[in-house]
Amino acid sequence: MGPRQALVTTALVAVFAATPLGAATAEPFPDVIPIPTGSLPEGIATGTGTSVYAGSRADGSVWLGDLRTGAGDLLVEGGEGRMAVGVKVASGLLFVSGGTYGDAHVYDARTGAEVAAYHLTDGPAFINDVTVTHEAAYFTNSAAAELYAVELARGVPTGEFATIPLVGEWQQVAGFNANGIAATPDGQTLLVINSTSGILYSVDPHTGVALAVDTGGTDLTAGDGILLRGRTLYVVRNVLNEVVELRLAPDHRSAAHVVTLTDPDFDVPTTIAMQGSRLYVVNARFTTPPGPTTEHDIVKVDGE
Repeated sequence: MGPRQALVTTALVAVFAATPLGAATAEPFPDVIPIPTGSLPEGIATGTGTSVYAGSRADGSVWLGDLRTGAGDLLVEGGEGRMAVGVKVASGLLFVSGGTYGDAHVYDARTGAEVAAYHLTDGPAFINDVTVTHEAAYFTNSAAAELYAVELARGVPTGEFATIPLVGEWQQVAGFNANGIAATPDGQTLLVINSTSGILYSVDPHTGVALAVDTGGTDLTAGDGILLRGRTLYVVRNVLNEVVELRLAPDHRSAAHVVTLTDPDFDVPTTIAMQGSRLYVVNARFTTPPGPTTEHDIVKVDGE
């Protein structure tokens, strides 16, 4: 499908005040950082300095915290008919995947004011994760074999987006499909993990042609969020409670297993972010019954 005009909205109010989660911890960079109870987090992203963001599948709210102190508040207030799944920060903006609603939202990463809103699809939808390049913000849909490219001009949404069918070697299977996504620094290659098959793909963002990456037999089933730093790729395997580190070839067509990271604080981690040399995941706790008092947290990855 070609580009379509998206609904672009400008917030009329500043960020809603939220109740602080408590005094800052005395220990800098704590191993575990509590986030709002009952929020059903899935996405995590780091911003400037030691800032960290976590989205809520329960109501679309976004929490902003400090990795150094562990303190934080709601940045974006939730509402009916919203989800916040994958989140990414780029050029002072916060890009949020809208899950089953088929939407995407863009907020000011400092104030929480909404900059733009998009309805990406009327078809089967679980808008899951997002990555940002100079040209576009790319969103995955775990329920359909397609990506969505939200056009950017100098980092700012233009109001246009395009649907990109996944073709080539892409295999759409029963269950959850396209999940975590990452872009190479030049923006010319996207890496996408299929959660059910465990296949990692290298995708041309302009054509949607997907090629399977040879991972040497490394099991990546239950692959969720991914993080690319240089040629190092981290893949979170959610219900397996582990993070797999891979070393990619320069052409991104193959990858070698480096190490598998675990942590006693993992409780179904879903997505991963980096601040300096520190890795962080957010515990979605999919195997724990959800509720308004269910505890959730961000974990600094110790690894083994």
